[in-house]
Amino acid sequence: MPTQEHYSTTEHIAPQDGRAPQIQNLRALCVEIYGEDVGQATFERCMNVIQAYGAIKSHGRTDLTQADSLLITYGDQLRAGGEAPLHTLASFAAKHLQGVVGGVHILPFYPYTSDDGFSVVDYRRVNPDLGSWADVAQLGSRFRMMFDAVINHISSKSTWFQGFLRDDPVYSNYFVTVSGSPDLSQVVRPRALPLLTMFGTPTGEKAVWTTFSADQIDLNYGSPDVLIEIVDLMLFYAQKGADFIRLDAIAYMWKEIGTTCIHLHQTHAIIQLLRAALDACAPHVRIITETNVPHADNISYFGDGTNEAQLVYNFALPPLTLHTLHTGDARALSQWASTLTLPSKTTTFFNFLASHDGVGLNPARGILSSSEIEAMLTRVQAGGGLVSYKNMPDGSRLPYEMNVNYFDALAAGGEAGSNAGSADEDRFIAAHAIMLSLVGMPGIYFHSLFGSRGWPEGVAQLGYNRAINREKSQRTALEAELADASSLRSRIFGRLSRLLRVRSAQAAFHPLGTQRVVDCGAGVFGLMRESPDGASRTLCLVNCASREQLVSLPWRNLLGTNNAVQDLVNGTRINVHGPSLALAPYDVRWLTV
Repeated sequence: MPTQEHYSTTEHIAPQDGRAPQIQNLRALCVEIYGEDVGQATFERCMNVIQAYGAIKSHGRTDLTQADSLLITYGDQLRAGGEAPLHTLASFAAKHLQGVVGGVHILPFYPYTSDDGFSVVDYRRVNPDLGSWADVAQLGSRFRMMFDAVINHISSKSTWFQGFLRDDPVYSNYFVTVSGSPDLSQVVRPRALPLLTMFGTPTGEKAVWTTFSADQIDLNYGSPDVLIEIVDLMLFYAQKGADFIRLDAIAYMWKEIGTTCIHLHQTHAIIQLLRAALDACAPHVRIITETNVPHADNISYFGDGTNEAQLVYNFALPPLTLHTLHTGDARALSQWASTLTLPSKTTTFFNFLASHDGVGLNPARGILSSSEIEAMLTRVQAGGGLVSYKNMPDGSRLPYEMNVNYFDALAAGGEAGSNAGSADEDRFIAAHAIMLSLVGMPGIYFHSLFGSRGWPEGVAQLGYNRAINREKSQRTALEAELADASSLRSRIFGRLSRLLRVRSAQAAFHPLGTQRVVDCGAGVFGLMRESPDGASRTLCLVNCASREQLVSLPWRNLLGTNNAVQDLVNGTRINVHGPSLALAPYDVRWLTV
């Protein structure tokens, strides 16, 4: 191991290396987390990992542009007889998605034991049921890639935890155990399940911390051994072609009895340390934090804008958009959007409406009233959606998320399997136009991009609510529907593809650009987008109501003209010389000079 003097300062790092600031920051963070002596030793071990990887080259471009949008999908979302699902996905994406999306987020594709991949057995292997690292590389040859780092917890069947259960000293401190009966009532829980799980070992039963389930064992970041494992893992993912690394459920990673055990100072310090390690070896790799929490807590993971996540999930957007299109009233959405600020010119939001999980309600609390949230819940449940709950410190249960396909959540009525009407389609497209208009990088869940409906049969088969939006597809059946212009899948994919292609060609939608909410009345969401250099501007108008809206705006101040403007969505020229512009129900207009 290198001597303490060698890594105690940055003086021995070659000037041309350019990594001195990151290394200096790395040491400070190690000391901040563990104290001077243990921190120094941890820093030395981090440096050994960094030196072993060296400079990790990018497989493609490293900037972030309006062309960067991500498909969110499971590795086995598409199936074809005799093929590895990842190979099928890569082949399908090459045929249908080039120019539509710029990247692909494959949800955890590692061996797992539960939670549809989020209870990982081995972080470094590709699940053989899905394919191989070669299949991941095949997809990465055409698209930017997001990998999951499921590093709050690991499977109970993992080598690490099995070693712990054998009292193997190597793994004795990898997990959090609790002795006695301390007061854990303040601990914030995302699910209504026991916080501690009893496991037998040769030295007796141990109460082990399990935030999410008895099969998802929380890692102990109080142990430097665990931190070093994860630093190495992050650089391994960068080496394997990750352009973005999603830190799953990261808010819970540091445990301290007597606290809420969420958003603790040490958690932020660890994320900053992972960022510093990536900046030292692979500065092109961006961290994105997944924290389904109230908005103010969520954006705290930007840090100071230079030292933590480059992107954070914009968790308030899905419920706010749903509320807006349920009510036809865009005021809450507009007010919230007007508060969105970024701490630096290198950070932005990851905007989405649907995912493999449900629509979280916590991010909407404090933005929507209790009665508005209750009305949204009632409407979603009437349409076949489900609700998941979490335990509160006083013993009560609070609705945590709505489990529903987003198309069904927006539908005017009817059950999840019913035929969709044109207004339902228009409302769905309007919702995505709102998401695509906002500053940030968009992510589109597979089932949204391809016009899927809910899968209530899956809930009955698999026994958990989130299955409703996780149905797998046969490639031949999907492609047959896409080829049928009259099918819902074909219509939705065609319209969303059009929006994504238009957006990717317009610099005003740059994820690091600016935005300004434009007051267009209660029924219309208006947003002015501008490119970072100020050379490109687009006015985004979305009618959120089921009736025509008339919009009267100072066109010259907004777009520099009182005459004709171009509608990017349909390619037509519109005369704005008159007193107002008529927007049909759920109409979408992206206007530019």
